[in-house]
Amino acid sequence: MIWPKTVQERVKTGHDRELVRSYPFRSACPSTLWGELVEATTKDLFLAGWTNYFFWTQIPQFADVIRRKAEAGCRVRFLIGDPDGDVTRQRETIEDVALSVSTRIRITLEHLDRMGDVPGIEARFSDPIDGANHVSLSVFRFDNESLVTPHLARLVGHDSPLLHLRRHGDGGMFDRFAEHAEELWGRAIVRPASSKG
Repeated sequence: MIWPKTVQERVKTGHDRELVRSYPFRSACPSTLWGELVEATTKDLFLAGWTNYFFWTQIPQFADVIRRKAEAGCRVRFLIGDPDGDVTRQRETIEDVALSVSTRIRITLEHLDRMGDVPGIEARFSDPIDGANHVSLSVFRFDNESLVTPHLARLVGHDSPLLHLRRHGDGGMFDRFAEHAEELWGRAIVRPASSKG
């Protein structure tokens, strides 16, 4: 063997290389990392969290950043939950916090409305049949990197763990989570005009 066993145990190989870092809480992930990943994205910025509201508070001038990205040809997508849907109401009961799930979704919708129609920026509501699958797993894609939050029982997103993944090949963890988000997007509902004002 070329590598001694002790070295092999410390060096990531194969799909293990895709896990850049894990955090026991999403809030433990530095806010600078979110901003750096958004800034570095050139092709596909896909924010598939149930609310996505924290982007507007965590990344300075986020609206300007994503507008610039879209104008430069980057596809920017928001997959969110329906603020009036059953899954949202159920999640509000479970979380029982002052900043409700529907309010957090409406924060995202309000910011998107303020931006107006920007070619390259899309927003969809999760199909009701996918609600349980979406609300329990947030996938935030930045080209070939992603931040993934599997939501734990009664915890809000920032109290759930987070995985930072970087794609290294076909069929790895990055692809599996990306395919999950794409499947949800494929069935998602284009945001109705009545929700835009």
